[in-house]
Amino acid sequence: MKRIWKSLLPAWKWVLLSAATSILIILTQPILSLLSQEPAASTTIETTKPSPETTKVQKLGEALQRSSTPEAPKPTPEVSEPKKPSVQEPPLSPEEITRQLKFIEADRLYLAGKIPEAEKIYRQVKQPFAKTSDNQQRKAAILDPTQLSPGGKVYWRESEAGIAQKLQTKTLVPLQLLVEQYPEFIPGHIRYAEVLKQYDRTKEALDILERASSLYPDQPELIKARITALAGDKKWMEASLAARQFAILNPKDPQAPEFTKLAEENLNRYKSYTQGEVRGNVIGNIITGALGYAVTGSLLGPFSALDSTIMLLQGEKAIGESVAKQAKKQLGVIIDEDILAYVNEIGQKLAKVGGRDEFKYEFFVIPEESLNAFALPGGKIFINAGAIAKTNSEAELAGLMGHELSHVLLSHGFQLVSQGNLISNVTQYLPLGGTIGQLFALSYSRDMERQADNLGTRLIVATGYAADGLRNLMVTLEKQQKNAPPSWLSSHPGGSERVSYLENLITRSNYNRYAYEGVGRHLEIKARAKKLLEEKKAREEKK
Repeated sequence: MKRIWKSLLPAWKWVLLSAATSILIILTQPILSLLSQEPAASTTIETTKPSPETTKVQKLGEALQRSSTPEAPKPTPEVSEPKKPSVQEPPLSPEEITRQLKFIEADRLYLAGKIPEAEKIYRQVKQPFAKTSDNQQRKAAILDPTQLSPGGKVYWRESEAGIAQKLQTKTLVPLQLLVEQYPEFIPGHIRYAEVLKQYDRTKEALDILERASSLYPDQPELIKARITALAGDKKWMEASLAARQFAILNPKDPQAPEFTKLAEENLNRYKSYTQGEVRGNVIGNIITGALGYAVTGSLLGPFSALDSTIMLLQGEKAIGESVAKQAKKQLGVIIDEDILAYVNEIGQKLAKVGGRDEFKYEFFVIPEESLNAFALPGGKIFINAGAIAKTNSEAELAGLMGHELSHVLLSHGFQLVSQGNLISNVTQYLPLGGTIGQLFALSYSRDMERQADNLGTRLIVATGYAADGLRNLMVTLEKQQKNAPPSWLSSHPGGSERVSYLENLITRSNYNRYAYEGVGRHLEIKARAKKLLEEKKAREEKK
């Protein structure tokens, strides 16, 4: 035994030496700022405010004119390098301009409190969904079995008898028919989910409760049942958000404080579990990195392991703040008071109803032409100027931002970074493109995308925007797709299936499509974003 220990001693010396070296590096240099070469300069675009227009109508007219009229060709210099062909947006047709003006009028009425008049115009301008009917009216919730119709009472009675006799089929079949034919009967959904869970059909139980909650989000007992089921399946973050959403959206409900408490309890469970998982891998990460140093003689291995582990232990806020600093340097940010105020106003409204006030939400605009946006853990959202320039309304942009914000609220990015750490020590999450590149292109699962679509739509509804803002964004992306998908679709799958899902969500949940669009205001900011992108392109062509 002593002989074996002596033979292992040199290896452990390497471990301790590498660990000590790594810790020294961390203590002497900030995490995520070890750069082997000078960082890329921050590309900021500063602009001055244009001279004030004489009237609001003139400003809107000029915005429409810029959007629908192609620019005159500029004189060709005597000596010039061949330029890459750029795809110009086609000018707006007279019908499209008329449609925009109607939206502007409806928005004016909506903001003036003349909701019925505004809704009438919105209904005239908007086409019905292709495969769904948005005229369905949600029935009032039923909480008492005695209020069911005779047929509903039979289903309920049969299911109760099946439960008493412990007969699976006799219980599940009438409950399934009950929730399908009487979706307004809240106890039916709760009982059906409970029985499904008893028979180890947890996913189906969660699906039942999610559908019911989207139909009746203001029913506290239903939301409680969903929270309990999510927590039982160790989906603590989702349970926390479901509780906090109810508390925020129903502040006058007498049970709102109880839901706030449930939100905190489940959030703490999530944090405790995540920290435990990360801490459980600290020793393994240090040893792995140290062995890498022993083999290669490079400090990159041990630093990668320790750096990523400590970063994760610091939590979502630390990751977002650290990486956001580098992102701003590498990508550049636009400095324009009007654009930033516009984006920040939308973002803060969405974040306010999101249910996680432990984050400091910041919204940045970067000078890129593509219709794209991404979120970092902890509430740092980056929006391309092209997303402003290529969306058609404030509601569409809010849909894009709401979706990305939902990834933050649901901790999707942090979950993926944590999983990467547990699997491979997150050696890819390093400076010089590694960290930022990976976080910007996080491969969200299909479930994560659905959750972000669902919550994102709820966020824009809760802040007073038209419920189809995100759905319309997906339609806009499809129209722009043509030969190559927009950048946002490369990491956020789209297509008709997703549009259909959003339409069904809006219809099933009875969300209001005929609310504020924000077309006129968006056109003004859109023109500024286009101008900044054109100026940037001109500067690049001169180099």
